[in-house]
Amino acid sequence: MTDFNQDTDSDVAVQTEPLTKHPKLYAVVMHNDDYTTMEFVVFALVEIFGHSVEKAYQLMMQIHQTGRSAVAALPYEIAEMKVEEVTLLAEQESYPLLTTIEPL
Repeated sequence: MTDFNQDTDSDVAVQTEPLTKHPKLYAVVMHNDDYTTMEFVVFALVEIFGHSVEKAYQLMMQIHQTGRSAVAALPYEIAEMKVEEVTLLAEQESYPLLTTIEPL
């Protein structure tokens, strides 16, 4: 909503915009290990983070080749929820996939 304030000295209407503060974002980082399958990582990236299969494959290859990759930038509470979802899903499949949160 836009407010109009009247400047009493000059009778000029001054338009002020409400300040919207965006939440600080955090990187969700997946780490490579020797046990979690590439297929599972792609599945988690598609199902939990909503990436396309093509983008998920690119991220999985980056994780595999460099040892880690930021897979999303989210507000802290949502990042925490996504990490928990990945961890629970990995545990159900007996994978030790590590997913962490880092400040951007």
